Amino acid sequence: MHSLDQLINSGSYPVWNFFLKMPGIFFKLSFLIVLLVGINCVPDKPEETSRFYGKPSWQPMLEYTVALHQKSTHPKQYPFPFEWEEIGPGYCYGPAFGHWDIIHQVFDALEYDLDHALKQLYNDIANQEASGLLPGSIWMPDGKSERKKVEWNRSSAGHPPVWVVAADKMITESNQDSKITSNFYQALIRQITWFENQRKAEGEGFFYTDILYKLWESGVDEGVRFDEVGMGRWACVDATSHVYMLYEYAEKWSLLLGIESGFYNNRKLAIKQFINDSLYSNTDRMYYDRWAVKEPHMRHYVIENFWPMIAGVISKERADELIDSYLLNPSHFLTTHPVPSVSVSDPKFELRMWRGPAWNSITYWVALGCMKYDRPDAARMILEKALDSSADQFARTGTVWEFYHPHGGDQKNVKRKSQTKFNIPCEDYLGHNPLIAMTALYDQALNDDKK
Repeated sequence: MHSLDQLINSGSYPVWNFFLKMPGIFFKLSFLIVLLVGINCVPDKPEETSRFYGKPSWQPMLEYTVALHQKSTHPKQYPFPFEWEEIGPGYCYGPAFGHWDIIHQVFDALEYDLDHALKQLYNDIANQEASGLLPGSIWMPDGKSERKKVEWNRSSAGHPPVWVVAADKMITESNQDSKITSNFYQALIRQITWFENQRKAEGEGFFYTDILYKLWESGVDEGVRFDEVGMGRWACVDATSHVYMLYEYAEKWSLLLGIESGFYNNRKLAIKQFINDSLYSNTDRMYYDRWAVKEPHMRHYVIENFWPMIAGVISKERADELIDSYLLNPSHFLTTHPVPSVSVSDPKFELRMWRGPAWNSITYWVALGCMKYDRPDAARMILEKALDSSADQFARTGTVWEFYHPHGGDQKNVKRKSQTKFNIPCEDYLGHNPLIAMTALYDQALNDDKK
């Protein structure tokens, strides 16, 4: 049992420094209320579950994935309050923890080990700065990297705040435990404050710094949207959708804790209106970054354009258009291994990193979006094709890959970063392979699609 005040005393939670910097009485009162509610950081160990499902041909890959999760887990050490799971033993810059990779790993753990999932979520928020910044990757010593000490960016680079989706599932699995909810809520309102103070776009919306300089805060390293930089603090379609989700869960969790939620609801609705009015092209029937809406020559069909659907911001009509015209269209995103990071019809499509290859984590996110809009048929299709292709690659190569050939071809023909010595996808990479969660969602979609 670990208590929140133990973490505060150890410096893992810079609570009072942050409290003094919080803007407005609303945030401060909410913070004090939830601090009094949330005392224990980890309650009694939740019941563990063991579920295997999906096609028989997937089972060897899934069993390997579970073993890889176990192999990637290390005893508690600085700067983590609990045992920690690295991105994967095959990561070329490992060992490392965090970014949105750990959340994809948590989605897997939520299917078979709730205690481990909870600890990784607490590890993820434990090093939040007083400003509210949640750090990106935390680089650990030794291993392939041969680093001598722990390192991470404490000031200028965050990462997509998708942890709230996994945290909300954890809250549900814990029967809405108030201690768990309050601890997540504290980190959430701190992160909202950071985004409002540090990543507010010109006018409205939010941005990632990849549009200014390339630290890959968005997680989409060398993505085609950022080939041109320095245009200013324009709203990014992914960042704005992600912050919408922060406010959505702030409203939901505040209601669970008995805290006034009106401010969160109002802000959420304002962001929703901005996304649908200012980040949408009626001509293309597609969502884009603000600069691409203004300048049609800068538009690209990329997977990030689906984030408004994934976040649940858009209408059913628009969601169906995105799914039927783009997602399930072989001329765009329905490849042998969906979902390619760039449409196969886009002139910038290539077999490199986020410029064409398929990432299983994104396939999972898009499938979640399909389920939100009552399209289990679409979720089932892309999940089945992605898992079939991943299992085929596993049978041929004996590993799970960082990202995949969208046409099911030779993984050695897919490139990573040509300017480095690591120019093929990493093997034994968990951070973008929530294969167990994908299989569970496939079963759910298959069942719903039969109804």
